[in-house]
Amino acid sequence: MSADTSAPIRAPEPPAQPPEQRRTAHRLRASLRRAGPALGLYAASRLAGLVCTVVWAGWVGKHPRTLLGYSWDSVWYVDIVRHGYNSALPPDPAKHGVTFSDMAFFPLFPMLMRTLTTVLPITAVTAGLLVAWVASGAAAWGIYAIGERLHGRRVATVLVVLWGLLPHAIVQSMAYTEPLLTALAAWSLYAVLTRRWVWAGSLALLAGASRPNGIAVAAAVCCCAAAELWQSRGRDRGRDRGRGAQGSWRAWAGAALSPLGWLGYLAWVGYRRGSWRGYFAVQDEWGSRFDFGANALRFIRYLLIGKASFAYFVALVILSVSLLLLALLAVDRPPLSLLVYTLVLVAITLGGSNYFASKPRFLLPAFPLLLPVALAMARARPRAAVLTGGALAGLSLVYGTYLLTVAHAPL
Repeated sequence: MSADTSAPIRAPEPPAQPPEQRRTAHRLRASLRRAGPALGLYAASRLAGLVCTVVWAGWVGKHPRTLLGYSWDSVWYVDIVRHGYNSALPPDPAKHGVTFSDMAFFPLFPMLMRTLTTVLPITAVTAGLLVAWVASGAAAWGIYAIGERLHGRRVATVLVVLWGLLPHAIVQSMAYTEPLLTALAAWSLYAVLTRRWVWAGSLALLAGASRPNGIAVAAAVCCCAAAELWQSRGRDRGRDRGRGAQGSWRAWAGAALSPLGWLGYLAWVGYRRGSWRGYFAVQDEWGSRFDFGANALRFIRYLLIGKASFAYFVALVILSVSLLLLALLAVDRPPLSLLVYTLVLVAITLGGSNYFASKPRFLLPAFPLLLPVALAMARARPRAAVLTGGALAGLSLVYGTYLLTVAHAPL
């Protein structure tokens, strides 16, 4: 018998990744490794907030999962997941029989919740919490990436920690849309800073489908794309003409994509309502409209001469500090994308009527406001920075627990 000299059969090797994909994967892994310490500190701050909420909720006889995943706006998102866009509150006699429609809530967050409930054996409430928690981590990573690119790793770490220690940071652990918008905004703005225009426009499109004030991301992308195109006019000569034409095409594409999520949802609501201003009619029914801050000024006057919940006075302080931080940010001359994004967010928040106690929550995605503070803390002595961080942590934990379990002001 002759020996079997045939070569052993080998399993086929997996196809090699294209060089560009390998480089992208390597950059993402390296970025995540650099952001690791900051993300760990952020996770610790949010875990501490969750522990305080769980302990106090048990003390007052409330279920923490319900508080975090099925309260205020979260109720509407869960109902959209379960029944689609058909829910409405009964007419309120105090508001002349107005019915509050769920069309006021943008679709991306409930779509992600619905996807999770379809592929996993979990409830809509749990799905909302999972989406929010993953989005919070992605937002912290994106904030770190921007801070690192502009000012280095030390400032980036402080920036992430500050965002996790805001007075309203408990919202980052709730089934709310602010974490999702912040994540999409941060990475879209990072794509603008790195001139990845199609990515910037695509993420801005998703941001516009997540919240009404997501249009701020599209505004930043469009303004920066216009500035890029204007500056590139003089560079499209000779050997740079082909490269300039390619860059111009990508900038145009990013700018065109960026508002489509926001405009698309407004068009859908208009179609359902039978009017081009259907979404704005829905907002009117909720008592929410843009009045250039007239209602907010009247409410501030009421706070100064009347009585209200403690949360309203804290909201007034937060809004005042936000205006100061906006002025400091503008003086520091940040990149155009961050400035436009923050200006539009602040304008929408301060210029909108009603829901005064919710305005600090609306500003949670405005993380560039924290850049002046992060720069100051990064330059301060370690002892002063630690004491400041500890004070902010105590305020965030105590006030977040108060908002969720004690205060009657709407989140």
